[in-house]
Order: sequence, then structure tokens, then C-alpha cells
Amino acid sequence: MDLIEPCWRTATRSSSNGGDCVEVADNLAGRVLVRDSKDRAGGTLSFAPDAWRTFVAATSR
Repeated sequence: MDLIEPCWRTATRSSSNGGDCVEVADNLAGRVLVRDSKDRAGGTLSFAPDAWRTFVAATSR
């Protein structure tokens, strides 16, 4: 049983006007979690760290 809680932070590419905000928790072993900051109970996406790094690299261009 993993007792570590996700440590959520606002993604650096999220807008600062309170609109399109994504939160990321990357403190968990083997998982990166992503959720909508406006609907935190609406669900969480889970990525393998390599897949998340690939996604960020592809969208940061």
C-alpha cells in the first residue's frame, strides 16, 4: 500500500487568468497524475513518467 499523497502543483504552462489550469503531481513513484484545477473531483489522468516527459516535450515546442 502506497501511503504517499500526491503533491499537486499548477503546471507552468497553465494560463494565469484563472481559466485553463492543469495541476500535476509528479512526486509518486512510477506515476505522474494530471487533473483540471477547476474540477478536482472530476477525475485524474495517470501517466508513466516517460510518457509524461514525451508529452511535455511534444507540446512545449
